Amino acid sequence: MALCFWLKNYLVQRYCFDLPVKGFYQEINLLIGTSSSVLILFSFFMLGFRSKIHISILALSLLSSALLLSDLVYYRFFNDFITIPVLLLADNMSVLWSSVFTLLRPSDLLIFLDTFFLVLMINNRKMPKTAWNPSQLVAATALASLLIFFNLSMADKIRPGLLNRTFDRQIVVKSIGAYNYHLYDIITSTQIGYKKAFASNDDLATVESFVKQLPKDENNKKLFGAAKGYNVVLVSMESLQSFVIDRRIEGQEVTPYLNRLIKESFYFENFYHQTGQGKTSDAEFIIDTSLFPLPSGAVFFSNAQNVYDSTPNILKKLGYYPAVFHANNRSFWNRGNMYPTMGYERFFSSSDYNITEDNTIGWGLNDISFFRQSVEKLRGLPQPFYSKFITLTNHYPFNLSEKNRLIPEYASGSMTLNRYIPTVRYMDEALKIFFEEMKSAGLYEHSIFVLYGDHYGISHKHHKAMAKLLGKGKINWYDHVQLQRVPLIIHIPGMKGKRMGTISGQVDLKPTLLHLLGVNTDGQLNFGLDLFAGNRPELAVLRDGSFITDRNVFTKNRCYDKATGMVTEPADCEPFKEEAVKRLTYSDSIVYGDLLRFANRAKKL
Repeated sequence: MALCFWLKNYLVQRYCFDLPVKGFYQEINLLIGTSSSVLILFSFFMLGFRSKIHISILALSLLSSALLLSDLVYYRFFNDFITIPVLLLADNMSVLWSSVFTLLRPSDLLIFLDTFFLVLMINNRKMPKTAWNPSQLVAATALASLLIFFNLSMADKIRPGLLNRTFDRQIVVKSIGAYNYHLYDIITSTQIGYKKAFASNDDLATVESFVKQLPKDENNKKLFGAAKGYNVVLVSMESLQSFVIDRRIEGQEVTPYLNRLIKESFYFENFYHQTGQGKTSDAEFIIDTSLFPLPSGAVFFSNAQNVYDSTPNILKKLGYYPAVFHANNRSFWNRGNMYPTMGYERFFSSSDYNITEDNTIGWGLNDISFFRQSVEKLRGLPQPFYSKFITLTNHYPFNLSEKNRLIPEYASGSMTLNRYIPTVRYMDEALKIFFEEMKSAGLYEHSIFVLYGDHYGISHKHHKAMAKLLGKGKINWYDHVQLQRVPLIIHIPGMKGKRMGTISGQVDLKPTLLHLLGVNTDGQLNFGLDLFAGNRPELAVLRDGSFITDRNVFTKNRCYDKATGMVTEPADCEPFKEEAVKRLTYSDSIVYGDLLRFANRAKKL
C-alpha cells in the first residue's frame, strides 16, 4: 500500500509538473522527498485512526489524490502551486474554477487508481484492518525523520537557504516534494497570520508617530513636477554594481553606453541597494513602497496579500497605466500574485514573449531581444504609463557564449567575476538598443527614465579577485559595504544632468519619483526622502543593520571613517545606531502586521 501510494506521488510530481529536475543528484533528492512524505502521512493516519485502519488508508489515498489533482489543475492554469494565501483569494480562485473543466484530462483519473484498488480490496475483505504496532510506528517515524534530514541537506546543497529564501515554489516542490511543501506552507502561513491577527490600529499609530519625526522633504522647487504627466520607465539592471561604471578592462569600457548616458542624467554615486534574501523582488518592493524588505524570506511570497501604498497604486488614481515587463514565468518570486497587490494592471511574462533557443542566454530571453519585443508591447499601452522592465542576462552564474561577448572575460582567480564583466557589457549594449527603440517608437521625448541596480552581483566570497580588480591589497568589511553601491540614473530628456554624491538608498526612490511627477507625498508612510530635498540627512540603512553616513560606515559592529576606511571610535557611529534599528523595526511591523489596511479603512470611512 505504502509503495503504491509513494509511486503515485513520485510519478505525478516527476512527469506531470514541469519541474527543473536535472542530473542524478536531483533525481535522488526527489525520490527521498516523496518517500518522506509517504512515511509521515502513513504514520499520522495509522496513529490517529487505529480502530478503523482500512477506512483511514482509503481516506488518505482519496485526500492525497485530490490534493495532487488540485495542484495539477492549478499548475496548468497558473504554472504555479497552491498556497494558503492564494486559497483565500476569492478572485483568483473564481478564475480557476470557471476554467476547471477545460483543464481536466482523461488521464487525470489515473491519479485515483490506487484509491480504486483500495476500494476493491476492502470489498473483497483483502484489506488489513489492524494498524502498525507501536514499534513499527516508531521505526516508520524515525525513518521518515532521517529521510527528511537527508532531503533537506541535499536540497540545501542544490539551493542554499532554500526554505529561508523561498523564491520559486517549483524549486521547493522539486526539492522537498509536494506534500512536504504544503506542510511548510501551512507552517509559514500560520506564523505570518499570527503576527497579522494580533496587529491593531494602535500599532499603525506608533509607526506614524515615528515617521512624522523623520526630516521633512523640502521640495526642490525647480525639479518638483519637472516630469509631470510624463510616462515613467523603470529599468531594473540585474546584479549591476557601481564599481563597473567608468571602469576599463584591458583598455575597453565595461559600460560605454551607461557612461555616456550618465553625462546627460542625474547620477547618484552613493546609492546603495537595501535588499535582503528576496534580491530582485526586494528591490522592486523597496522602490515601489519606500519600505524595507523583511530580514528573512521575501515579502513577495510571505505578504503578497497586504495593503501597500505603492507608487503604481498612487499613480493609477492619477490616470497612469502600470505595467511590468519580465520574460520569466509568473510564479517566479510570486510575481503573478504580488503585482496586482502592488497595483500593476498588466504583467508581460514569459508567455507573452517569443522565446527560442537562439535568443536565450542563461536564465531566459536575452536582454537585447527582451527590450526589442517589449517596446513593441509598450507602444500599445494607454498613456501615460508607469512601466517597469526587469532584465535577466546579467544574472548569476553570468554565462555568455563567446559569440555574444563584446569584451573579453576578466582574468582572476574567480570565474564568477571573470564572467560577470562580459554579461555586464552585454546588458549595457542592450540598454543602448532599448533607448534607440524608444526613440524610434516615439516614446522617448515624453518619458522619464529611472535605471537602477537591483542588488549585488559579486558576493564577499570573491573578495580576493575584487581586490585585484580594484587595485587593493585586500577587501575589508568597509570596502564590502562600499561595494553595495549600485547605479541610479534618472534621465529626463532635454534636461541637463549632474553627478550627485548624496548618501542614499532604494527607499528614497519612491518619494523622489513622485515629486518629479508633481505628486505630494505628505501623509505617506515613506522611510525614504526625496533625493533632491535640501535638508535630507546623509544616512542609508542596509537590511543587515549596517549604515552609511557622510562621515562613517558602520558594519559588523565596527565603525569606520568613511574618508579613510580606517576603524574609528565606536562613539562616532553611536548617534545613528538606534535610528537605523528603529527604521528597520517599524518598517517590519508595517509588513508583518499589514498595518496599512487600517489606514485604508480609515480613508473609506
